[in-house]
Amino acid sequence: MKRTEKRTEKRTEKRTEKRTRTPGAVLFDLDGTLIDTIELLLESMRHAFAEHPGARPTTAEWTAGIGTPLISQFRPFAADEVELQGLVDRYRRFQRTNHDRLTRCYPGVPAVVSKLARAGHPLAVVTSKADDLANRSLEYVGLADFFGVVVGVDSTTRHKPDPEPVRYAIERLGADRARAIFVGDSPHDVRAGNAAGVSTVAALWGAFTREALAEAAPKHFLNDITGLEGLLAAAY
Repeated sequence: MKRTEKRTEKRTEKRTEKRTRTPGAVLFDLDGTLIDTIELLLESMRHAFAEHPGARPTTAEWTAGIGTPLISQFRPFAADEVELQGLVDRYRRFQRTNHDRLTRCYPGVPAVVSKLARAGHPLAVVTSKADDLANRSLEYVGLADFFGVVVGVDSTTRHKPDPEPVRYAIERLGADRARAIFVGDSPHDVRAGNAAGVSTVAALWGAFTREALAEAAPKHFLNDITGLEGLLAAAY
């Protein structure tokens, strides 16, 4: 067989393999990636600190912690564990009461998620939100049926930027980590995904700037979620 014929045959085999293998898993962060809840998170913080006698974070300081567990965000501003729990409780009461008023999908999210599911991609959410509230959010915006796996703050002992939640989601999906991607809007998402050995996609429509995300070294940047299908087709 001639060399040109061999090369043509190999290219054909690779294209066939790409078409027939199982689609890779796609993991998403929740707040700031699938759903726009940034104002809810900020209003909940302001309510929690409204009668707090000590120091309180600026909007920029609080935003920088979005994507990490709530208790770790509050800890630097609490004098002791009792005060810490009080801040968390006030935050969560406001968040739950005002959830529906300040929760919505980002434009294009339902259509993209639906297409990924129909194409056979295993889908999961990896969030630092409480498990029950994460599921409530997905149900409220109509995405719950697409996600068989939801890993929230109650699901693991370590949390983003630690890789444990990402690895746990991959394990529950029964997916190939080498072919999985994690889409998130925070540096904490990117660092967790990188450490877990999956490809990371920085979502530029959330709370963080491109510069802040670049410091975490994502593999890809995405300006709009509607570009995710093209990215997957080109890279995976």
